Amino acid sequence: MSVEVITIILVLITFAIYTGIGWWSRVRDTSNFYVAGQGIPTVANGAAIAADWMSAASFISMAGLVAFLGYDGTIYLMGWTGGYVLLALLLAPYLRKFGKFTVPDFIGDRFYSSSARAVAAIATIFISLTYISGQMRGVGIVFSRYLQVDIIVGVLIGMAIVGFFALLGGMKGVTWTQAIQFFVIIIAFLIPAFAISFQLTGNPIPQLALTTSDMVDRLGQLQIDLGMTEYMAPFTNLSMINVFMVSLALMAGTAGLPHVIVRFYTVKSVRAARWSAVWAIIFIGLLYLTAPAVGAFAKYNLIDTIADQPLDEVRNIDWVNKWETTGLLQLEDKNGDGIVNFTGGDDNEVVIDGDIIVLSTPEVANLAPFIIALVAAGGLAAALSTASGLLITMTSAVSHDIYYRIFNKEASESQRMRVGRITLLVALAIAAYVGINPPGFAGEVVALAFGLGAASLFPVILLGIFDKRMNKEGAIAGILAGLGFTLLMIGAILSPTILGTDEPILESFFGINAQGVGVVGMVLNFIVSFIVSRMTPEPPKEIQELIEHVRAPEIDE
Repeated sequence: MSVEVITIILVLITFAIYTGIGWWSRVRDTSNFYVAGQGIPTVANGAAIAADWMSAASFISMAGLVAFLGYDGTIYLMGWTGGYVLLALLLAPYLRKFGKFTVPDFIGDRFYSSSARAVAAIATIFISLTYISGQMRGVGIVFSRYLQVDIIVGVLIGMAIVGFFALLGGMKGVTWTQAIQFFVIIIAFLIPAFAISFQLTGNPIPQLALTTSDMVDRLGQLQIDLGMTEYMAPFTNLSMINVFMVSLALMAGTAGLPHVIVRFYTVKSVRAARWSAVWAIIFIGLLYLTAPAVGAFAKYNLIDTIADQPLDEVRNIDWVNKWETTGLLQLEDKNGDGIVNFTGGDDNEVVIDGDIIVLSTPEVANLAPFIIALVAAGGLAAALSTASGLLITMTSAVSHDIYYRIFNKEASESQRMRVGRITLLVALAIAAYVGINPPGFAGEVVALAFGLGAASLFPVILLGIFDKRMNKEGAIAGILAGLGFTLLMIGAILSPTILGTDEPILESFFGINAQGVGVVGMVLNFIVSFIVSRMTPEPPKEIQELIEHVRAPEIDE
């Protein structure tokens, strides 16, 4: 059987499992729809958190970012892993002890204000829409390659599948599906990693092969010989200030991501929330400690396969021909010499979308068709798991935090579910559009969401837990200042993609790119929140006592 047939069979089998879980766990009430009835076991919740975290950006795009950015690409490893530790240790237990459904729920009650709740819900929608757009692009890439259809069709197929899972099972169905998807994701990532590591170095352990072999030196020399920058040379693709700012934006943004934070509400207690975090860190580490090796090995194999080879022979390679069909790999004989010139200059004749690095690696390495199919199934599982969680987060922000808690407190369960599902369909349509017209790699698009999270919700959550003097006026002003500034800067810097301008309105913000400008918004948020809260009345006494209770350690629960 061909790779495409095996892939379709494997994807259908995994989808049948996901669908069965969704049907088994279908919900009819808002508690199960939003927080899975708070009855998920810690190990399963840890696996679901890891699957939610290891999105298309992690599975499909991160190794590609490391492959193309080299040393500078490690910001994504440091930012995303460091940020999760920050979230797990600093915020998650306190938020779970507060006991609300969502992040806007926490902000609305902590700051005793419907306006604060509404502003937080709007921030949640912006963050989640940006994040899910990267996932839809990942789904589209997988389907476009293995169904041999245009990426637009691939995104639309993915949109229909994601909508089905989320509409049927809510958070309960999504959580149990994600727990299974984690194991599909990690197996699909590790098996080809072990195979290509053994093929290139004779060592099947990617981390050891990367650090004990000469592969990085060989890749660096190969790039230099072809006119590119040395692979491990620092600050060649990103300036020093951007390496720092993007890393910090990813860390702080992680602690402000609503779809990750809500995971700690799906367990029974604060203690269970802590253990969920421990399991999630273990599960996440399996992929994140492997990605640097996959990025380096995949790039070496790719360049070594097609660089300086006759163009006709390269185009006859099966995987090259099929990826060219998707438009994500382009070959052009600019100088007419019939040879593929893979360089870092204007004469480069190879255009590779960074999001195909992981997906194409098994094919480039001539691995077994089943492994190629497994990677495709893993990529879909990664994108679908995160997209489903994001959709539930957005629907809860609209139907629970805005519609029910602000506009219609008498709304019945069925009314709230109906509003939530309508919101989900609208969000899907917007996410699909941005997935078809992305402003960058899936990982770069997702990084924008982290910047928005760092600039809007992270400062207010942190101050809401550790600063009793923080009040509703400070929270509202801080979120609006941080979110408004960051949205304006991202729009200006990425205006050709977002607004359709011929040139960017701003090249950068004093040298800081779109992925890192959220840190400036975060600092602005902290400053505005602190100043405004000190210039306005302090919170009611009962709110200050509530914060004291939330911060008190729990011996057992």
